Amino acid sequence: MPSVNDIRSTFLNYFEKNDHTIVDSSPLVPRNDPTLMFVNSGMVQFKNCFTGVEKRDYVRATSAQKCVRAGGKHNDLDNVGYTARHHTFFEMLGNFSFGDYFKEDAIAFAWNLITKDFSIPAEKLTVTVYHTDDEAYNIWKKLGVPESRIIRIATSDNFWQMGDTGPCGPCTEIFYDHGAHIWGGPPGSPEEDGDRFIEIWNIVFMQNERFADGSMVDLKMQSIDTGMGLERIAALLQGSHDNYDTDMMKALIEASAHATHSDPFGDQNVHHRVIADHLRSTSFLIADGVMPSNEGRGYVLRRIMRRAMRHAHLLGAKDPVMHQLVPALVTQMGEAYPELRHGQAMIEETLKLEETRFKTTLDRGLRLLDDELSGLPEGSKLPGASAFKLYDTYGFPLDLTQDALREKGLEVDTDGFDTAMAEQKAKARAAWSGSGATADATIWFEVAEEHGVTEFLGYDTEVAEGQVLTLVKDGAVVTSATSGDEVSIVVNQTPFYGESGGQVGDSGIIRVSGGVAEITDTKKVAGVFIHMAKITVGTIKTGASAELTVDSARRSAIRANHSATHLLHEALRVALGDHVAQRGSLNAPDRLRFDFSHNKGLTPEELAKVDSDVNAFIRQNTPVETRIMTPDDARSIGAQAQFGEKYGDEVRVVSMGKADTGKGHDGKTYSLELCGGTHVKRTGDIGACVVLGDQASSAGVRRIEALTGQAALDHLAAEADRGVQIAALLKTPIGGVVDRVKALADERKRLEQEVANLKKELAMSGDGAADVIEINGIKFIAQVLSGVSGKDLRGLIDAHKDNLGSGAVLLISEDDGKVAVATGVTDDLIETLSAVDILKAAVVPLGGKGGGGRPSMAQGGGKDISGADEAIAAASKVLEG
Repeated sequence: MPSVNDIRSTFLNYFEKNDHTIVDSSPLVPRNDPTLMFVNSGMVQFKNCFTGVEKRDYVRATSAQKCVRAGGKHNDLDNVGYTARHHTFFEMLGNFSFGDYFKEDAIAFAWNLITKDFSIPAEKLTVTVYHTDDEAYNIWKKLGVPESRIIRIATSDNFWQMGDTGPCGPCTEIFYDHGAHIWGGPPGSPEEDGDRFIEIWNIVFMQNERFADGSMVDLKMQSIDTGMGLERIAALLQGSHDNYDTDMMKALIEASAHATHSDPFGDQNVHHRVIADHLRSTSFLIADGVMPSNEGRGYVLRRIMRRAMRHAHLLGAKDPVMHQLVPALVTQMGEAYPELRHGQAMIEETLKLEETRFKTTLDRGLRLLDDELSGLPEGSKLPGASAFKLYDTYGFPLDLTQDALREKGLEVDTDGFDTAMAEQKAKARAAWSGSGATADATIWFEVAEEHGVTEFLGYDTEVAEGQVLTLVKDGAVVTSATSGDEVSIVVNQTPFYGESGGQVGDSGIIRVSGGVAEITDTKKVAGVFIHMAKITVGTIKTGASAELTVDSARRSAIRANHSATHLLHEALRVALGDHVAQRGSLNAPDRLRFDFSHNKGLTPEELAKVDSDVNAFIRQNTPVETRIMTPDDARSIGAQAQFGEKYGDEVRVVSMGKADTGKGHDGKTYSLELCGGTHVKRTGDIGACVVLGDQASSAGVRRIEALTGQAALDHLAAEADRGVQIAALLKTPIGGVVDRVKALADERKRLEQEVANLKKELAMSGDGAADVIEINGIKFIAQVLSGVSGKDLRGLIDAHKDNLGSGAVLLISEDDGKVAVATGVTDDLIETLSAVDILKAAVVPLGGKGGGGRPSMAQGGGKDISGADEAIAAASKVLEG
């Protein structure tokens, strides 16, 4: 069994033998792309080579590129350890051509390496091509890949682009089939998100340039960019479906288990997987010069570190652990990446220091304050930057620092503290990408700094008074707006909920003396609630007193859907297991949508139980209670956190429903979640809930949609009405509909068989019978039929072959606008004559192409039955030899 290091070497050496230059991995901090936080693919270091900006002394390259995806657009952090293939750090194997070889060679290189050097059975592989890329399709066919395993994909999954404009082109991907015992379908199928078919290689054909108007032209220099994840291919070659089951990852997991005195592969395996993965990303980032901090790349590094350290703590580690594992990592990867060996001491020291800091409590913060004071000249103030560091890094509030210093007769340089805080806000403002639907986010940061964040009153009321603070029109601050203007309005306090946590924003009316605005949506940026408005009457000016009224009916529907989502979440956990966790939601006035972690579709019985449980707790009509507590206290009582949400020093914990066993200190609460949204007063206010079904949302994530309240009742009434209509059409009581439909289905199946038999008899005898001719000593039947489907031609072929004893058959039929073709050759002739060859000749005059089968029988299709005579003639020539 090849090791991970062997596989990496095999890949690089293979391409080196094929005239590629082995290029060392670039550092994780991009040298040529300031838009990226970290290098996340093999092509990043070659970007300028593809665009022609940079010329190197080679036109073919291969590399094993270290990559990190743990921040920004590509963020896999929260999934790491819980899935088979998510990593913060991974290695991307790739080969690249800069205007040298193109599709045919790139595909051949990949296929030969996989099937020959790696000895992966060809029959286990499926490939995809972009739906218009006939060239790639034909290359795969030429290599012997059956058409049934070449899938055309019309989506962006198989079309790559560097940006909205610039180089782009189609892709072809190679998938490995792990077998029918694993759920999932081939790419492009409804079950494609399953784990049966796993992508192992992607080849990008960089052949076009896209312009702002959407048009494309061919690039003068057409290039190749490929990628194959080393962890995935290693798992496959080592006989596993799990990237963490490779020799390298198992060695790191065992090192983690040894350091924490725990079982490496038992119930605590997830903790070890997290530690093993995060050990790699943190060590490589430190080796490449990234240090833990409170911003940018350093913040992401610190976040990864602390996540690993938390899992070590959960394993019972009392002392720093991560630095003890670095030698095991160096043993595994130090030869391929010498920077690990060179930076080993620094990596160990950084990890140990950060883990020590992480374990610091508030009391430890006081001791850290003493450290800051130890080198301070007598009578000096504590530098503001030091106080801000205590606050920002260790959560040590300024007032607590001031109190501690007051006992010593010292003060804080508050001006310096304010300067440090302002610098952090400036960095946050610069990093903000903008809402895209309002004005530049800089405006809202300025509003927040000038007026403070908006106070939300909507938990307790739908009507409130406020003062207009800011009006923004066309991206600029204005002092007034008149009828017909579309503006964004900020007030000091509001009952309107700003879109967040899956709950959509409120709509309603704002009235001032002399003016009215219709609020169509409410957003939230930097703590500022932005009311998207159209002035419908008069004028609205800044400084005006306003009355704000939420659309009560719409809010009620949203509340019902949001509260039902909480009950649905817990019902799914009860029905499916504690692995279920929220992965996204939408709480709109007309429906709810809930994404959750689960790797297969729900059975009808599971859906029925979830639906029943939710409605049972709705009927309980128990109060929905809200408590304010710290995040730690909330977690300590078992409250579920919302996916993707950030929480401050205080959180709202929403509880609803009573059960025999449940959450919270009373052990009887059914649903207990951290949530900042609005909810019903009692569960009965939801009315009813109808679960519409579930579907795949992404790999390992399912999506449920449901209706509540009047929408649910309307849906049930419509379903009942449809049932009545169907019963009337079937002339049966509604209770007998199922049996009647079954009987009709059975009758239809019987009649279809009778029709097929009659068509077969007609084709074989009477006026429809075909004449037998002889060509080159071979008996030949060619017959044009009508109304016979392609699936029925196979039986006719067999019947004709039986009658002939020895010979060949061509059948052409048009049925429901479709032209089907079938050919057959008796077994005594297949050594010299193939049904496939006859088929390929016959389909061309019919407007078809391709088709296939065996030498004894083949099938295909066409478009135009008028070419039947030419098709027969073409087939006859094949028999003539």
